[in-house]
Amino acid sequence: MTLALYDTWTRSVRPFEPLQPGHAGLYCCGPTVYDYAHIGNLRTYVFEDVLRRVLAENGYEVRHVVNITDVGHLVSDADDGEDKMEKGSRRTGESAWTIAERYTAAFMDDWRALNLLEPAIWCRATDHLAEQIDFIATIERNGYAYRTADGLYFDTSKQDDYGYLARLDHAGLQSGKRVAMGEKRHVTDFALWKFSPPDTQRQMEWDSPWGRGFPGWHIECSAMSAKYLSPWFDIHCGGEDHIAVHHSNEIAQTQACHGTRLANFWMHGRFLTTGDDAKMSKSAGDFLRMQTLIDRGIDPLAYRYLCLTAHYRSELRFTFDALDAAQAALGRLRNAYASWPAGGAADEGFVARFRAEIDQDLNMPRALAVLWELVRSDLPPAVRRATVDRFDIVLGLRLAEWKAEDEAVPPDVAALLAQREAARAAKHWPLADALRDALKQLGWRVEDSANGQRATRCGSGT
Repeated sequence: MTLALYDTWTRSVRPFEPLQPGHAGLYCCGPTVYDYAHIGNLRTYVFEDVLRRVLAENGYEVRHVVNITDVGHLVSDADDGEDKMEKGSRRTGESAWTIAERYTAAFMDDWRALNLLEPAIWCRATDHLAEQIDFIATIERNGYAYRTADGLYFDTSKQDDYGYLARLDHAGLQSGKRVAMGEKRHVTDFALWKFSPPDTQRQMEWDSPWGRGFPGWHIECSAMSAKYLSPWFDIHCGGEDHIAVHHSNEIAQTQACHGTRLANFWMHGRFLTTGDDAKMSKSAGDFLRMQTLIDRGIDPLAYRYLCLTAHYRSELRFTFDALDAAQAALGRLRNAYASWPAGGAADEGFVARFRAEIDQDLNMPRALAVLWELVRSDLPPAVRRATVDRFDIVLGLRLAEWKAEDEAVPPDVAALLAQREAARAAKHWPLADALRDALKQLGWRVEDSANGQRATRCGSGT
């Protein structure tokens, strides 16, 4: 089956055809490192990691590039307000450079905890000022820029198809504009280069042909993707919140500079929402980090498993009950896998069915259904293990690396387990269920099998 992916540009699922046979260029918008990443951000990176793995499974050599935004991302998409790095510096009392290093390191820890494959290139905005200035200069030479008192701006009126990715209603935006326009000519115009305020020295500022200041947020991705992948590459990814502004502006800049829309496919992951249906947002000041989950005894790979249970283009509602269920499912999968001997050959029928699901726009929920059908099948255990090994290349759950931890069972827990074993032997199922609930209240999960009951501490990852 041919790999097919949903393209936001065309609003359709279409066959993936690489621009260069056997190769795939993949650019993914990375974090703005003014604070920790939240688990909603991390859901997007799990989707992109699955995409990369599926491309590789289809035989493509993937050149994966991820940026680190450490300057230029203003608190408002309307190009007013302060830079998020300066805001983070003021919040912490440390330099913008210091917090950039801290939060980049924390992001890398989250990345590794989720078993995300390392990209071919990490690129920081502050390491590519020359490329960004050159890119802006070309845009200006081509007649798409104008100067105001606070910066150099992109004139979106020069492009009839500006905002096509988001299907923007230009007339509606102009008639209902609620942003501070300043000297901007049109509500959709955006900053290419912002000037440092007069008589104020920013922590992050550079000289440029237009004056001392710093780049606009959008220019870094246009410049760095062109440098590392070319101005026309295969796939550009990000969260759904990037469609209307960030990615529309990246396209506009690249069209003005190179005459392309940057990427052949534009792919976007949906939000993770909380119990009140609000999207997770760092700007709200109250968000869940990966470390928050770890502190609650959650294995990061259980969160990865939870992300796999919903299609990347579907909203995923986060609850701790759902996360606990994902951790329990991962534990069952690990225990089943560990009980099977190695040395078998993968069942090609199951492999083909799994491939058919992942190749249909990364349909991971249906791929997981194939996985569990395999786990419960009557195929020889060694065959099941070898087949799951093939699946885990894409799932990324590190099943072969997992080792069960023997935990000392406290005397009170051991006593309840003995009572429950006796109740089960006597077929006194209501009492057995009540004892299971009592054990759960003490923080222990009980799983029954042909070999008897097994108790593990809730949140142990087993």
